[in-house]
Amino acid sequence: MLVVNDVLISDEIVQEHFICDLDACKGACCWEGDFGAPLEKAELPILDEIYDSIKDFLTSDGRAAIEAQGKYTYFEEMGGYGTPLVNGAACAYLTYDINGIAKCGIELAHQAGATHFLKPISCHLYPIRAKSEVAGFEGLNYERWHICSAACTLGKKEKVPVYVFLKDALIRKYGEDFYEELCEAAKVLEE
Repeated sequence: MLVVNDVLISDEIVQEHFICDLDACKGACCWEGDFGAPLEKAELPILDEIYDSIKDFLTSDGRAAIEAQGKYTYFEEMGGYGTPLVNGAACAYLTYDINGIAKCGIELAHQAGATHFLKPISCHLYPIRAKSEVAGFEGLNYERWHICSAACTLGKKEKVPVYVFLKDALIRKYGEDFYEELCEAAKVLEE
């Protein structure tokens, strides 16, 4: 376990390898599972604020789910808010490209300049999951999921550790200084 700026980081984040292989999985993490993507409380008003700017980037089923359930849903079993689901499966903010690969409608709106918000941080950080504070520490864990086996294979082939693959997401969440310290701690762990 590594500790950087009061964040406990699982060794697997440094030791395991990962590169999303969307040609293999088609973005299944956006439609598989029992809950929507976890949302931070600070993201809830952002989703309220940006919805009118992003709704044209979503599918009609996604818009209908959001209109029926709201822009976020409280999942009792998860103990927090997440993105609403279409028929209990796909994220309501999910859309597909011409190759049938899942894409985030929020991210597409961001790329088009329609919103300042990139996408939920839990999606950007995946397969890292941030856990609630315990004794003043936030925990970062590597989440293994069979649908990401191709990403693990590609990451091993290219020798890209999870934390390197997720550099931009980690900097977005914790800042440049945090990431630099994590890189230093990773070097020590590797020795």
